[in-house]
Amino acid sequence: MPSFHHGDVEIAYIDEGEGEPIVLVHGFASSKNVNWIYPTWVSDLVKAGRRVIALDNRGHGESAKLYDAAQYEIAIMASDVIALMDHLGIARADIMGYSLGSRMTAILALENSDRVRSAILGGIGIGLIEGGGPGETVALALEAPALDDVTDPVGRTFRAFADQTRSDRRALAACLRGSRRLMTRVEAAGIRVPVLIAVGSKDEIAGSAAALGRIIPGSEVLDIPNRDHMRAVGDKVYKTGVIDFLSRRK
Repeated sequence: MPSFHHGDVEIAYIDEGEGEPIVLVHGFASSKNVNWIYPTWVSDLVKAGRRVIALDNRGHGESAKLYDAAQYEIAIMASDVIALMDHLGIARADIMGYSLGSRMTAILALENSDRVRSAILGGIGIGLIEGGGPGETVALALEAPALDDVTDPVGRTFRAFADQTRSDRRALAACLRGSRRLMTRVEAAGIRVPVLIAVGSKDEIAGSAAALGRIIPGSEVLDIPNRDHMRAVGDKVYKTGVIDFLSRRK
């Protein structure tokens, strides 16, 4: 598995296919494998004629595990994506995030618009601005001795997922506490790259996709029918909508 260093932090990634590059940024407690490889996103995008790059975010997958919450500030995490593009000599790419990965992608779309051809925000709606997503109860659930010690339902969901993926739960708790900064309405309204917002219709974590779409100028909204936050990732409607959106980029 290839990797590179961004400062002292080792970041693992994959780079497959040929064509216009797209960088995939996974969600909290996930990995490039769980979010993008296993649900066949990578193979489907390669078949669609794209060069596909996916990284393990710091604290996740095969990348370095850090235990200081300050090392997971959302702009710092997003800077790993630009560092990876620099490492691979990619000047500009489409970027697709999911959940936490979409928070990172939104920051890049705002602050590094010259590097972002388009931004696909999966699994995040108005929660980008107004909250939503896992909070301190989830961090405490990750730090609990065992799943049976967790009573909060959202905490139990993320703890079970972290156990299933054999994640470093201490690193995830630090990540969760460090990456909670929200984007303001003014910041979101300042995004000028083409944006697709894709959220499951039963996703209670992401918040309304339509509400976010009314704030980001010119953005498109894709509702993923009958899918919640966890089950929307590999949905066919999501994939078809993304590939159509990408095909219209100039």
